[in-house]
Amino acid sequence: MNELATIAFVRQDIVPERPAPVKTTGLVGFLRTRLFNSPANILITIVSALLLWLIVVPSLKFLFVDAVWSGRDRTACLAEAAGHTVGACWPFIKAKFSQFIYGFYPEPERWRVNVTFFLAAILLLPLLIPRLPAKGINAALFFLAFPVVAFFLLHGGGIDGFAVSWTANMLSGFASSVAEAGPAVLRAGASVGEKNAIVGLLLQSVGWLMAGLGAGLHYLIAPLTWLRDQLQASGHAVWIDLAVTAAIVSVLLFWLNGGTRTGWRPLIASLSIFAGVALVIAILGLDRGGLTVVDTRLWGGLLVTLVVSVTGIVASMPVGIALALGRRSTIPLIRVFSVTFIELWRGVPLITVLFFATYMLPLFLPAGFNVDGLVRALIGIALFAGAYQAEVIRGGLQAIPRGQVEAASALGLSWWKTTALVVMPQALRHVIPGLVNSFIALFKDTSLVSIVALFDLLGQLRASFSDPTWATPTTLFTGFAFTGMIYFAFCFGMSRYSLFVENRLNAHRRN
Repeated sequence: MNELATIAFVRQDIVPERPAPVKTTGLVGFLRTRLFNSPANILITIVSALLLWLIVVPSLKFLFVDAVWSGRDRTACLAEAAGHTVGACWPFIKAKFSQFIYGFYPEPERWRVNVTFFLAAILLLPLLIPRLPAKGINAALFFLAFPVVAFFLLHGGGIDGFAVSWTANMLSGFASSVAEAGPAVLRAGASVGEKNAIVGLLLQSVGWLMAGLGAGLHYLIAPLTWLRDQLQASGHAVWIDLAVTAAIVSVLLFWLNGGTRTGWRPLIASLSIFAGVALVIAILGLDRGGLTVVDTRLWGGLLVTLVVSVTGIVASMPVGIALALGRRSTIPLIRVFSVTFIELWRGVPLITVLFFATYMLPLFLPAGFNVDGLVRALIGIALFAGAYQAEVIRGGLQAIPRGQVEAASALGLSWWKTTALVVMPQALRHVIPGLVNSFIALFKDTSLVSIVALFDLLGQLRASFSDPTWATPTTLFTGFAFTGMIYFAFCFGMSRYSLFVENRLNAHRRN
């Protein structure tokens, strides 16, 4: 015990103070930990600051400090008139602003474009806000009802027959085409049979089958064509046709849903839809010829950019989903078709697709059958974008563990329900960045439609440069800066919203 007491040590002086910890919060902490925490980062920070000084500062000076803000013609934007360094010529943008938005759309009818933009905004914004209710009704209005209303608003024109009449005309035309093709195939089979009996017999069999199918379709739709004739003979084809269609469809839906056993909601919903259709017909005057027709060749500017990009984005999603599922199908014919389609459309540039759809597709169409130039471009862009979306979605499908499908099968879910309720929602959540990246690329690629005489925002800008009233050295840079801001606003908005959706859907994975 004495020995332990003799070797014990008791400190007599105070321990010196330790240095304060390095600050890691606030502006000083950010600079110390992110920008100047190593020699390499210090060098990168200095170089980046120099680049920003050499690029951003002159750009801001050109766009705002030295810019010309008022004037009636090019003289206001000339250095001689200003007496100092001249920056952006904003009077040029002000003078051509309506042209950038509407193109050559007739000025008295531009209210229709404004109404279309307004309807799109009030229908799209509730879809983008997660907390707002009634997403199903809102989605149906935006994806189904709005395109029809937008078409009649932008293009104009009325309806020639409706519902029963249109359906009867379509089916009758299809039946006639099939019935007329039957004898032609029979004649081809007879001529081929002289050289190859087996092929000739097969062609003749197909010809007899098509002739019989056409006759059978005529027989099946006879009541529908009779009803069409009666409605058109009444002198009030639109409204009577609409009422008869509403009654037929509503009763069918009510009967297919089990009648009174499942309630009256299907009947009420169907009648409400047709009441909305009747309201649109009455407001737009579709039964009286509708609004003045504005040919799509007069459309331009931001209107065409939004129409092409939104239509391409919306239409390419179902195409991409179908192709992605088809490429993973166990049925060889479907898989081969999907692979061929994807590789073919991804193997050619978009400008080739647009050129083919605009100038060569009419050569393969039947005589007297014409498709609007804008519609042809929309179809080409949707199919082209769908091929790219298919590969993005297929990557998401491959990321789903097999146990998810096996668990759904164990619960008795069919393939369709498993895909729609279990597999596809998880796959799309995994590939949100890739999908939005494709959307942004498609939005910017719409500028290529100018090669097929469709004046989008950039095409309208280039057309405005030919005006000698605003021919100045700074007009070109001002115009491209303005359109660049518009493109950046849309693309940056899509990027940030996709990040918000991704964080919200993956909240369960946060640490």
